[in-house]
Amino acid sequence: MRKKIVAGNWKMNKTAEEALSLVSEIDNMVKDEVNDDVTVIVTPPFPFLQSVSKLTQGNDKLHLAAQDVSEHESGAYTGEVSAAMLKSVGVEYVLVGHSERRLYHHEDAQKLYQKMKAALKHGLKPIFCCGEPLEERDADRHFEYVGQQLKDSVSYLSNEEFDQIVIAYEPIWAIGTGKTASAEQAQEMHAYIREQLSQMFDAEAAFNCTILYGGSCNPGNAQEIFSKEDVDGGLIGGASLKSRDFTDIIKSF
Repeated sequence: MRKKIVAGNWKMNKTAEEALSLVSEIDNMVKDEVNDDVTVIVTPPFPFLQSVSKLTQGNDKLHLAAQDVSEHESGAYTGEVSAAMLKSVGVEYVLVGHSERRLYHHEDAQKLYQKMKAALKHGLKPIFCCGEPLEERDADRHFEYVGQQLKDSVSYLSNEEFDQIVIAYEPIWAIGTGKTASAEQAQEMHAYIREQLSQMFDAEAAFNCTILYGGSCNPGNAQEIFSKEDVDGGLIGGASLKSRDFTDIIKSF
């Protein structure tokens, strides 16, 4: 059975006090309301990881992720954060290749592969993000575009490494725009991703890979999206900043 995951990406939001308040609310709601078969992940900004980690340690359902990781082990890389540093403060997962990192920081396929390797070396589980912009969708090139993203970064992993990663499909045209891919569109792409992964690795590995949907998922549409065969949860943006909305999404399975 594939792992069901709902991960909240806070992006560049919250102060230290607000972060602790939010994760405390999520912690209590998850303990009280969420079934054991859903893995819940919070992804706060770097400065809050250690303090948030202390709050999540008492809840087996709640896990911690970082929003990025350096491909470098250590050294003169001002502003970068290594996998070893993240591991040392209790981080378990790390986002790699989020569309905003690709766009604003010009992260290419080779860099993303190196980031995954760095994370895996230290026992972190990468959540590899892929997805197409509006012009690729409108030109009916969305499958080719996403397939190439997977080929250029994920396909170079070993079978053992691939078993440790999560895929997140984020239609870029549906992030922060209020637009959402229909449940059918999400399922269509998730099935395509799984098929591509089966060719890169094998059918069993692809079947067991958790694939998340990451495009303006909210309490109103999560249940329909999560009901699709190849959708195993969500990478949640804005709705993860409100404990009630985030918990209701988690409960949508």
